[in-house]
Amino acid sequence: MAYITGTDLAEGEEAETGMGAVSCRQGQHTRVAAPRKQGGNIQGSWSLGWKCLWSEMGPIRSGLEELWELRGHQCLQPKSLEPAPLLEKPLSEWPVPQFINLFLPEFPLRPIRGQQHLKILGLVAKGSFGTVLKVLDCARKCVFALKVVPKVKVLQRNTLRQCKEEINIQRHISHPFIHSLGDSWQGKRHLFIMCSYYSTDLYSLWSAVGCFPELSIRLFAAELVLVLCYLHDLGIIHRDVKMENILLDERGHLKLTDFGLSRHLPRGAQAYTICGTLQYMAPEVLSGGPYNHAADWWSLGVLLFSLATGKFPVAAERDHVAMLANVTHCDSEIPASLNQELSLLLHELLCQNPLHRLRYLHQFQTHPFFRGVAFDPELLQKQPADFVMETQVTQPNPLEFMPFKDFDCDLESFLANLIHA
Repeated sequence: MAYITGTDLAEGEEAETGMGAVSCRQGQHTRVAAPRKQGGNIQGSWSLGWKCLWSEMGPIRSGLEELWELRGHQCLQPKSLEPAPLLEKPLSEWPVPQFINLFLPEFPLRPIRGQQHLKILGLVAKGSFGTVLKVLDCARKCVFALKVVPKVKVLQRNTLRQCKEEINIQRHISHPFIHSLGDSWQGKRHLFIMCSYYSTDLYSLWSAVGCFPELSIRLFAAELVLVLCYLHDLGIIHRDVKMENILLDERGHLKLTDFGLSRHLPRGAQAYTICGTLQYMAPEVLSGGPYNHAADWWSLGVLLFSLATGKFPVAAERDHVAMLANVTHCDSEIPASLNQELSLLLHELLCQNPLHRLRYLHQFQTHPFFRGVAFDPELLQKQPADFVMETQVTQPNPLEFMPFKDFDCDLESFLANLIHA
């Protein structure tokens, strides 16, 4: 499994960064998070996390402000009634004030004793925003992937609203080709997101075999088309469609995962922040917007191009400015050796103008590349994925078992000591 991070800024909102663990297999994929500038200063410091938290308090905040105002008339020194100076103190370590629990109802409180039925089997991925663990639910005798995010980093990096958005989206979507949410909760130190565990992702498979046969490309493309149309119809833009975020189930069919950068974007609305993985980002995203759901279709084009040719249409660059300069010439890079129907599909997905990009289900249903394909999840799942099953690879697990009694301890220090032991 792989999780990535990035930044999202909608009009009238504060910067929010998708929480998650960054895959250890970064290779040539560069992840960026470029907050918008205001008055020459880049937002994203620890103080913004507190501001975001304060803005989420709603009625509780207004009640406190009313109380402070009342007390101010009765007190000779109103300065003593100002909010605690903790707002001005860098938040670099535990403890996080207990009242943060009030503003994350999406993560129910769960005591330590309620987590004792989980055993850590291994480390899936670790990044700057959190850790993904392979865990065994002893009660259900089932293996899950558990994403663990420190609350301190949620506040430091101003990701509170995006944490809520990620969970809200995952709780309201259900599709055969989407990695569904299993459970979520919080302790004193961490937020926890648990999903089904799959041992292989599309990037691992692609790294092992290179080019995919056209039959497999057509099957994956049809499944992803159904997923993206489903999300877009709900007003959700994923913003991080890439091979690392596509898991493969036991039958070789895909599960789109990691909604850390996703957000609700109604039809006609636009986004502006540069976020995601550089090599998959549409030109309108790289340029700072405005952009909309059409950006996901560009990412699909990059993914299919890579599966068909064994390489990316544009080499990775150090930043989004250099990447944009290269992507501008992307439409001339499709190899002439590709099947004519597949080449046409890639041209229509990797179209510089998002208005001319393929983006509706009926356009794919009538496309020459998908001739004879039934765009029905149940029928697609019945199609054999022999190539995938024969070549699936499982990442070696350096940590077969880690004795772990308290998931809410200093997880990062524990893992660091264990890995380097």
